Amino acid sequence: MRKVFLIISREYLSRVQKKSFLIMTFLVPTLLIAMYAIIFLIFVKGDNEVQQVKVLDKSGIFNNHFKNQKNLNFTYIDYALVIAKKNLNQHKESFLLYIDANYAKNGNIQILSQKKPGLNLITDIENQMQTILQTQRLLAAGIDTAVLNQAEAQFSITAKQISEEGEKDTSIGATAIIGFVTSFLIYMALFIYGAQVMRGVIEEKSNRIIEVIVSSVKPFQLMLGKILGIGAVGLTQFLLWIILSTSLTSAASFVLVTDGGNIKDKIAQKSVTTNGDNKVNELPNNPINNVMKAIDTLDFVYIISCFLFYFIGGYLIYSALFAAVGSAVDNETETQQFMLPITLPLIFTFIIGMNVIINNPDSSLAFWLSIIPFTSPIAMMIRIPFGVPNCQLALSVVLLVAGFVFTTWVASRIYRVGILMYGKKVSYKELVKWFFY
Repeated sequence: MRKVFLIISREYLSRVQKKSFLIMTFLVPTLLIAMYAIIFLIFVKGDNEVQQVKVLDKSGIFNNHFKNQKNLNFTYIDYALVIAKKNLNQHKESFLLYIDANYAKNGNIQILSQKKPGLNLITDIENQMQTILQTQRLLAAGIDTAVLNQAEAQFSITAKQISEEGEKDTSIGATAIIGFVTSFLIYMALFIYGAQVMRGVIEEKSNRIIEVIVSSVKPFQLMLGKILGIGAVGLTQFLLWIILSTSLTSAASFVLVTDGGNIKDKIAQKSVTTNGDNKVNELPNNPINNVMKAIDTLDFVYIISCFLFYFIGGYLIYSALFAAVGSAVDNETETQQFMLPITLPLIFTFIIGMNVIINNPDSSLAFWLSIIPFTSPIAMMIRIPFGVPNCQLALSVVLLVAGFVFTTWVASRIYRVGILMYGKKVSYKELVKWFFY
């Protein structure tokens, strides 16, 4: 174990002391928070550019019925289509909506412009035209649209989770986002740090350093030390990212607070009104208040603890496989034939997770993917924010540990032979022979 510890120390210190490690550790949280802050401001303030749409309605049905929106302004014209097209040359930013007199028969509705319109513009116009036609048909049938509008029920569904402790609020949106973010981080980390293990093995093998090292330590000790050392680097980086992200978020929240008050209290004060009976009513659809409530529904200690475990477990499994691949080749270009079978479970699980598991986290497919060691680090992290039974979580943990032990044993048998093989094209048949040596 002393030799393994020396290898771990060398791998860890040689990477942590690099400038690139320090720069990425401090830069990534700052960039992520800045990016989300910009996205939030864009969604809150929106796009201030107003698109001008000139409507040439030969049918007469839609004239003066389009409603101007925040970023969309309608003006109506009544002259020939040829002249309207010529005017587009003078107003390059405008759009011309042409509705033929017999559009119902020939379907001739066109949007003309010198630049291609955006998807939202077409969708907004189509929705408004459908609403206008529906309203006119209802009026023609003698149905009062005002009565229909008043009869429309306005409601929203609030999710509640029932447990032994009682009812508690849940946020489906926040749960799905956390599941996506944590699984994506593990997905990327397994590729990044696993590739570092593989490159380290290839570098030592190509420089013939490995021949000197294995004269003092066993190949298994060398592989284990390299895996644990680089894994410690990744774990250190993730912990620093979590601490820095939390600190920067808290600092940003404090800046938004005036007079030393609490940001949640300030938001709560702005999101309530009083009625005539002096009763306090909370204003709905307050975006900041909704975000704060969504964050409060998540158990971050539990989620982060599971994230760290599945990151370590997934890394140990895949880094052992990456190390075996690195020992079998002489340069990185030869690794492509062996990389696909290793990375395919990760890619498959991430795609299925984002389309199936996140929509039905308790399905049979989600269960099996979350207990198979090669897929559980991603699948389980998608499910955990939604709530996973303790028995399933325990089974997944045990199988992940067993999968690491088995994978490391298999990889070490290939590694012990491959690190001393030079100048030989390796195939899957050759790897099987090495395993049984």
